[in-house]
Amino acid sequence: MPSNSSTSESRSSPASQFKWLPGLLKVFAWTAGVALAGLVSLLMIIAVALAVAYPNLPDVSDLLDYRPKLPLRVYSADAMLIGEFGEERRNLTPIGEIPKVMKDAVLAIEDARFFSHGGVDYIGVIRAGLANVGRAKSQGASTITMQVARNVYLSTEKSYTRKIYEILLTFKLEHLLSKDQILEIYMNQIFLGQRAYGFAAASETYFGKSLKDINIAEAAMLAGLPKAPSAYNPISNPRRAKARQLYIIERMEENGFITPEQAVAAKNQELKVRSGPDAGRVHAEFVAETVRQLVYSQYGDETYTRGLNVFTTLRAADQAMAYKALRKGIMDYERRQIYRGPEKFIALPKDPQEVEEAIDDALVESPDNDDVMSAVVLEAGPKKIVAVRQNSETIEITGEGLRPAQSGLSEKAAPNIRIRPGALIRVARTPKNTWEITQLPEVEGAFIALDPRNGAVRAMVGGFDYEKNKFNHVTQAWRQPGSSFKPFIYSAALEKGFTPATVVNDAPLFFDAGVTGGQPWEPKNYDGTFDGPMSLRRGLAKSKNMISIRILQAIGPKYAQEWITRFGFDADKHPAYLTMALGAGSVTPLQMAIGYSVFANGGYRINPYLITKITDQKGKVVVESPAPVLDDSVRGIEARNAFIMSSLLQEVARSGTAARAQATLKRPDLYGKTGTTNDSIDTWFVGFQPTLTAAVWMGYDNPKKLGDRETGGGLSLPVWINFMEYALKGVPVTEFSAPQGVVNIGGEWFYDEYAKGSGVSSVGLGDRPAAGSGAGPDVPVTGQPVPPGAAIQTPPPSDERRRILDLFKN
Repeated sequence: MPSNSSTSESRSSPASQFKWLPGLLKVFAWTAGVALAGLVSLLMIIAVALAVAYPNLPDVSDLLDYRPKLPLRVYSADAMLIGEFGEERRNLTPIGEIPKVMKDAVLAIEDARFFSHGGVDYIGVIRAGLANVGRAKSQGASTITMQVARNVYLSTEKSYTRKIYEILLTFKLEHLLSKDQILEIYMNQIFLGQRAYGFAAASETYFGKSLKDINIAEAAMLAGLPKAPSAYNPISNPRRAKARQLYIIERMEENGFITPEQAVAAKNQELKVRSGPDAGRVHAEFVAETVRQLVYSQYGDETYTRGLNVFTTLRAADQAMAYKALRKGIMDYERRQIYRGPEKFIALPKDPQEVEEAIDDALVESPDNDDVMSAVVLEAGPKKIVAVRQNSETIEITGEGLRPAQSGLSEKAAPNIRIRPGALIRVARTPKNTWEITQLPEVEGAFIALDPRNGAVRAMVGGFDYEKNKFNHVTQAWRQPGSSFKPFIYSAALEKGFTPATVVNDAPLFFDAGVTGGQPWEPKNYDGTFDGPMSLRRGLAKSKNMISIRILQAIGPKYAQEWITRFGFDADKHPAYLTMALGAGSVTPLQMAIGYSVFANGGYRINPYLITKITDQKGKVVVESPAPVLDDSVRGIEARNAFIMSSLLQEVARSGTAARAQATLKRPDLYGKTGTTNDSIDTWFVGFQPTLTAAVWMGYDNPKKLGDRETGGGLSLPVWINFMEYALKGVPVTEFSAPQGVVNIGGEWFYDEYAKGSGVSSVGLGDRPAAGSGAGPDVPVTGQPVPPGAAIQTPPPSDERRRILDLFKN
């Protein structure tokens, strides 16, 4: 029947329905075989690669005694960091001293399973590999152990070959080291920006605090740096750094390292990030550089890698005050100078966004010089200036703040002087917290303070700014000392029968060409007047040039030349001519401080020293230098000579050219002498209190006139007073006791053998006296012939340079 036939035809047998199955099984079997063969081949290739590569892996056993490159660090006597030398800033910190919060922050973002896996996160590696194939861009999946392998032994090349070596090294590290050892290496080795390596150095760099004092918010900020130290730098990119910090805090909460409450508090905490590399720093760059030279002469290139810690004699607070006092003295002088105009001019685009970028670029190229800050002018007028500082800070300058730059605000000002929009100027804050225009100074200065009892350097500032001029004027500037050199001539005279009461005539002198062997010489006093007969005491107090010349005539220049070597001066730099009486030779500020210390300590010649001890990275003392003892082996002059000279110098600070010293500081135990050279080219004040000697010099690097009214008493003495006012706080008044060999008659001191004369002797009384009185300002050398090149500042020859460095060795 048709219906039955149709039904049977439409049905298929079971065999016919699955006739394709054998073929599929064959394909599956073939594919599985190929895959298995491929897997076996891959395993064999990997095995061969391992057999070949593993023996060629670096020896990691040295990590058992991990010793990274550690910089040379220089500290003050009170353990304040004042200098660091080396490519890498690093504070090697054992794992036991790294706070838990810092370890938790790192583990939360870098490798939360660090303590449970075997060194490689296989899922992460596969995920990263697929991502790299698909996007041709590396995606990280590195564990902390893998990062250690890469950072210590491998290059930054991104390739599968390097990844294989990285994994192999990881296995090797995990087998050789404990988890704590691996984590310790990571925490100390990783680069975190700003030349900081390791989290201890980063904590100091970014927050100015020890790692042990870190909190959750700060730890999270630091933990964000390893991924991209530049992109997440809280100094240069605070917005991105904050975003990453918040993410890490969330990760710490997710992993149970902190509670939800701690997370909220950490997210809301305001961090105090250091604004730059100079923030909070003690400015002792010249000291640190001198120490570096001393250490390098001993250890060579290892100086920068051994992790040596050098402790100096410096007092951090005294150093900070010396830096501040010298800069203030220089800037006070600068305010009296003619305005030299803006440093440069920039074109201000019309687009506000482009204006901001142009200003930022200009301020980066001309950064702040500490308290002398840079700004770009937006508006300028005779009564107000509007300018922009870093971080888009807008400031206004009005009133007295415009006075230093009046010439630049005049409509008649020359184009290079006139202040106009786009001008880059310098500004400073006033004591009233307002702004004033200023300029970077051209004049330089030097300050050195020593303990006269042993030679320990308490403060040293070699110039206005180390970054601006690295020439150390304390040790390298050979300048004329002017009247500040007179005490050494007076000291020589005491040994030739002079007494403080000896009367000498302050009357005109003239030396013709037959006497000088060159041009005629007619020396003068500062004010052009002459006071007639006076005692040595009064002559030094009033800094009378004629008195000093007549004294030198009487004792002989050759004798004086030999005598000054007792104070540490070089005879060949002080020719045996009468001009020596007026300080025409060449000295350094360091030499002057050494010389005056001989008066301060009772007659002993000191050798200044900077280094008290050197320790290695673990604190073990490598070198120790005890303070030297003053005994007869280093005696320069007799105690009685030093005592009488101190009495004369005390008179200078009480009633003479430096009377401002005792009047301001309200204490009698101050001694010193001002000095101003010919045409006011160099100004000095060198003085002491029995526990502290300090010398101040000011002048131009290329010698030129400071100004008709500029003297040592007006320029250098205020710097000395500002420093001593701070340094002598709490120091009891100490006056010298009379030593053997002196006697006081009628209020004046004499050597025993000259007591009978009581100072009746006189020198030059037959010369014509002239009218005039009053101490007046410091008396400069006037009309003296200056030896060629004597005032030119040049570094001393190499052998002298070595000798100067040797002076700092105990």
